[in-house]
Amino acid sequence: MNSGKPISKLEIIKQHIAAQEIEAGRKKGSVKLIAVSKTKPMDQIKSILDEGQIHFGENKVQEALLKWQEIKSENKDVELHLLGRLQTNKVKKVFGLFDYIHSLDRNSLAEKISDEVQKKGFCPKIFIQVNTGLEQQKSGIEPEKLPEFLSEIRKNMGLNIVGLMCIPPFNEAPEKHFKFLKNLADKNGLPELSMGMSSDYLTAINFGATFVRVGTAIFGLRE
Repeated sequence: MNSGKPISKLEIIKQHIAAQEIEAGRKKGSVKLIAVSKTKPMDQIKSILDEGQIHFGENKVQEALLKWQEIKSENKDVELHLLGRLQTNKVKKVFGLFDYIHSLDRNSLAEKISDEVQKKGFCPKIFIQVNTGLEQQKSGIEPEKLPEFLSEIRKNMGLNIVGLMCIPPFNEAPEKHFKFLKNLADKNGLPELSMGMSSDYLTAINFGATFVRVGTAIFGLRE
C-alpha cells in the first residue's frame, strides 16, 4: 500500500544503485553508498542518519571533529570516511574518528600514519589515491609509481590498504579512468574501489566500484 509519503533523495539513490548492480551483473549489496556530508549542517545529516544511512564522507578533519565526535559515540554503526587530502600534522586527529582514509598519496603521509599505527595499535582502512589523469593540480600518486609505493608500504609500514581511489578529470569521460583504476587494483591485489560521484556513480558501478561517493544528489547543491 502507498502511504503517500514522498520517496527521499537517499532512497532514490539506493534504488538506482541496486538496479545498476543487477544491470552490471554485480552481487546485490556489493556497492556501498557514502553520503558526502562535507559543509552540510547536522540537521540535514541527522535526517539522513534517521533513514538508516551509515557511511558518511567528510573532506576536512577539523570540520569532521566538530560535527561527528558526539554522533559517532552515540551511533556505533556509523562509518566515517576521510575523502579530502590529509595533511601530515592532522594524522593524530584522524585516529579514533575516521574508519576509512581515501586519500593516501605520498610517502611522508604513509610514514606518519604508520607511526601512529604503532602508537595506537590499530589502523583505519586506507585507499591509495591515484592521479589517473596526471593532473598537476590534483592529489594522487602517479600510476607508474603505484607498485613501488605499495610494495614499500606492505613491507615496512603495516598499513591496512584495502583499495584504490580516483577522481577523473572534470573534462574527460570517466569510463576510461574507472576501467584503468579497476585494472590497477586487480594487478595489485586490492579488492576495493572508491570511485564515482553524483554525476557518474552509475557508470562507476559498471566498472567495479565498491564505494560510491554521492553528495549533491542526496543533500542538494552546496550553499
